Amino acid sequence: MGARSGARHGKAAVRGEEQKRLRIATEAARIMAEEGVRDFQIAKRKAAARLNLSEIRHLPGNEEVQAALSEHLQLFHNAELARNTRRLREIAVEAMRFLSAFEPRLVGAVLSGTVTPTSEIQLHLSADSSEQVGLFLQEHKIPYRLGERRVRFGGDRYRNVATYHFTADQVAVELCVFDPRAAREAPLSPVDGRPMRRANLKEMEELLA
Repeated sequence: MGARSGARHGKAAVRGEEQKRLRIATEAARIMAEEGVRDFQIAKRKAAARLNLSEIRHLPGNEEVQAALSEHLQLFHNAELARNTRRLREIAVEAMRFLSAFEPRLVGAVLSGTVTPTSEIQLHLSADSSEQVGLFLQEHKIPYRLGERRVRFGGDRYRNVATYHFTADQVAVELCVFDPRAAREAPLSPVDGRPMRRANLKEMEELLA
């Protein structure tokens, strides 16, 4: 009896942890959709605090939050989701045409279709030096903010890449600049840890068509 009782208690504890993870993932998705938070870790910590579940041993993974976000958007924002996704993709295509010399590829929420009102367009560019992109933007009188992003590749290899941030049609655009050799390999997604899905200009034009 003692062994069976212990097993039942153990299973109940596991189910309890799973339910807490689900609650946190659902609330984190709502925070990302409604409050403009784009960082998974920040959204999860906020959700755990609001639900008084900060003591949970294992927060949900980014992939769980992404799934909850997709479900939330379809449930509560379905009417504008397709319209917003198409608008952002159209702006992305215009930006990709403008930046065609740098072989742009679209990644992230605009490509996957899980867009929120604060989603930004994320493009990966290829250039011998990041300064080439900055000079190109300056030549076309486009104000930008320079930054840096740490990206991960297979085998737990990390690389810091320069980023350029500007707005197009009131939408935030982030350009991550890779050297030509690194650009051939897709970084790992922060969502599921697999190589990021990327789309070039031709693929995006076909998708919109």
